[in-house]
Amino acid sequence: MNLRFVEAFYWVVSLKSVSRAAEKLFISQSAMSSRVSALEEELGVLLLDRRDKQFRLTMAGMRFFNHAQKLLALHRDIKAEMSATGGNGSSAVSLRIGVIESVLHSWLIDWITDMRKSSPGFELELTVETTPVLIDQVRRGALDLVFSAMPTTGEGLRSRALPSMDMAFVGHTNLHLKPCYGLADLAELELLTFQRGSQPHAALMDLFRSSGLELRRLHNISSISAMVQLVEGGLGVATLPVAAIHRLAGHLPLKILKCDTALPPLPVHASYREDPTSAVALDVLDAAFSFIRVYTNH
Repeated sequence: MNLRFVEAFYWVVSLKSVSRAAEKLFISQSAMSSRVSALEEELGVLLLDRRDKQFRLTMAGMRFFNHAQKLLALHRDIKAEMSATGGNGSSAVSLRIGVIESVLHSWLIDWITDMRKSSPGFELELTVETTPVLIDQVRRGALDLVFSAMPTTGEGLRSRALPSMDMAFVGHTNLHLKPCYGLADLAELELLTFQRGSQPHAALMDLFRSSGLELRRLHNISSISAMVQLVEGGLGVATLPVAAIHRLAGHLPLKILKCDTALPPLPVHASYREDPTSAVALDVLDAAFSFIRVYTNH
């Protein structure tokens, strides 16, 4: 039995779409359909119900999906065991990772550098997007692992909470000189935060609303780089991850403003699709957890 055909069937079922499965395996939709058809011919049964456009498995397809998971998991385990006993430990590890901007500007670069030391063959395809886009892409199988502000839920998907990120009000070193800012002081300034509907935006609005304060002006910006440049230009105070500012403050006129009220931390969740064809995403996630525990304790 051709394992490529079994893998094709597995992804068609997991993603409930021939086209998405084809995108996942970097083959054409017609090639994906041919692999599933060839598997059906070999087994002598129909696995997919093709009578209409709604995705459905036949009874035989449901039974074979369980076998497919076991076959692919066994194949993965055999490869891992043989690599461990006969390999040189430098095989390539390729992963499609998606992150929010806060992760990119905080610990991601240091983590990738650390990964390269322990796994010289580590390769990644990096996507930087908002949380809703990342969640959609991991659900569709377009990304293997995402770090976002919300967990991803759904069949075959798993999420783990990472340490949350401390957030702070950040101003210009030479312009924001008060020894301590109250919420009333900040409400009179032009504030910069992430896009509407994001966790930092919602947390900021709730903070001022619960204090009975109205903001003079709030700018919604999806890019940390853009927010930093605006603060550097004296155009406002931004809400940013503390770790990101520690990386930037050494060469930019930025400082964390002392405030009488703390911003809620930014939650971070790692989400991935449970995949019997590979343990790479989970191994990389474990490495990320280990690194972040050390990173956040420094």
